[in-house]
Amino acid sequence: MPNSSQLTDLLPTLGSGRVLVVGDLMLDRYVTGTVDRVSPEAPIPVMRVGGEVEMLGGAGNVARNAASLGAQVTLVGLIGGDSAGARVADLISESDGIDFQSIVGPGIPTTVKARYLASGQQLLRTDTESRIAPSSDTLSLIVDRAREALKSANVVVLSDYAKGVLTDDVITDIVAAASDLDVPVVVDPKSVNFSRYRGVSLLTPNRDELSRATGIDIDGDDAAARAALQSVADAAVGAVLVTRGAQGMTLVVAGQDAIHLRTRAREVFDVSGAGDTVVATVAAVVAAGHGLESAAALANVAGGVVVGKIGTAVVRADEMIASLHSGALLGAEEKVVTLETALDRVALWRRHDRSVVFTNGCFDLIHPGHISLLEQARAAGDALVVGLNSDASVSRLKGEERPVQPAAARASVLAGLATVDLVVEFGEDTPDTLIEAIKPDVLVKGADYAEEDVVGGDFVTSYGGRVFLAELAKGHSTSDTIDRASRRRGGKA
Repeated sequence: MPNSSQLTDLLPTLGSGRVLVVGDLMLDRYVTGTVDRVSPEAPIPVMRVGGEVEMLGGAGNVARNAASLGAQVTLVGLIGGDSAGARVADLISESDGIDFQSIVGPGIPTTVKARYLASGQQLLRTDTESRIAPSSDTLSLIVDRAREALKSANVVVLSDYAKGVLTDDVITDIVAAASDLDVPVVVDPKSVNFSRYRGVSLLTPNRDELSRATGIDIDGDDAAARAALQSVADAAVGAVLVTRGAQGMTLVVAGQDAIHLRTRAREVFDVSGAGDTVVATVAAVVAAGHGLESAAALANVAGGVVVGKIGTAVVRADEMIASLHSGALLGAEEKVVTLETALDRVALWRRHDRSVVFTNGCFDLIHPGHISLLEQARAAGDALVVGLNSDASVSRLKGEERPVQPAAARASVLAGLATVDLVVEFGEDTPDTLIEAIKPDVLVKGADYAEEDVVGGDFVTSYGGRVFLAELAKGHSTSDTIDRASRRRGGKA
């Protein structure tokens, strides 16, 4: 199996792959809040709603995960002519790298799964869906769109959530068309009748799905390998990759010994959508021309990352690298992240009731004044996020001769400090966008500012956060340091 360094080197190649995703689309809705009493009307909790988030579910989540890894994605799917369908289309349009070949099903509502969560626990899930089957004309249009997209695809994923899109005939027609073009087919199955997927390259069932399909109780490596091997033979498929939760994954390829991969999950918060992430990662790797062993290994990493997030989330390359090298040489580098990754980390901290502090600056030639400010900022809460001005931003604010150190060097120094938990670069002159996205509990600036002049201060206090003005360490500034260095160079000359 490839090692961590080899998998890391593989990640930049995923942009060359073209993935076609066909399957059931749905809208996942997450309603969060707090519970502090029981209803007087019945012995049930009363949840005070605090927020609501909508995400792509089903085939949409597969497409979004593949695109987040850099693959070029075409998505063929069915939505209803309703507000939920319009929301699914909007979410797809907001996801870079997805060409959405949408088909509107007359009279068929878009499937919506709503989950209600409080204190990190799911209290209830409601499903809004139809049992009305799509018309034969609609199914024919899905097959036609898939056949056209197959002409430029390197791999096709059939995301089967048993919502009516992937009928036996649709699956047969798409698999036959893919076979004619020598395009591998990966299926995330819901049916216990694996024979309906006959001829596909890879099935990715979870442990329970494989157990129901084979009648084998999967209680260890040997049982997982035996059940997967039986499925390969009975369904005439090329390989089976079974996801086994805390036990990791097992890959069985026809004619080869089973490979068992141990889980990389460091914290399991929400398993919804984890199968989507696994199949999307496998597809992205295979589409880029790599083998199933590499695909399974990287999918195992992705699955371990995504179960630590809330909802049907995506995994990005920088998170994969951090997971691959956790505990190794990338401790400081793991702290330098994109805003998207920062928001995932912040959400995780908040699930553990950790308060989030934010400060920002150019941090060009870090001096004792910077260290003092960062120490005070870190002491004001449980985790510190530092917004770092980009090179262009520093030049606009400080002049063409600045910065002295490029952003990568400044970020590396900040990340090496124990007081700093995350570093996020921003290109604007002010950090408003970061502050509004992160919503810190505490916003920190130096005491040379008046509280009413702190950028983002009004926003932070509007939801109950606070502004903290750190004491300044006298006699230290980057400008003074540069002036002293210039004078010394002049003296030597």
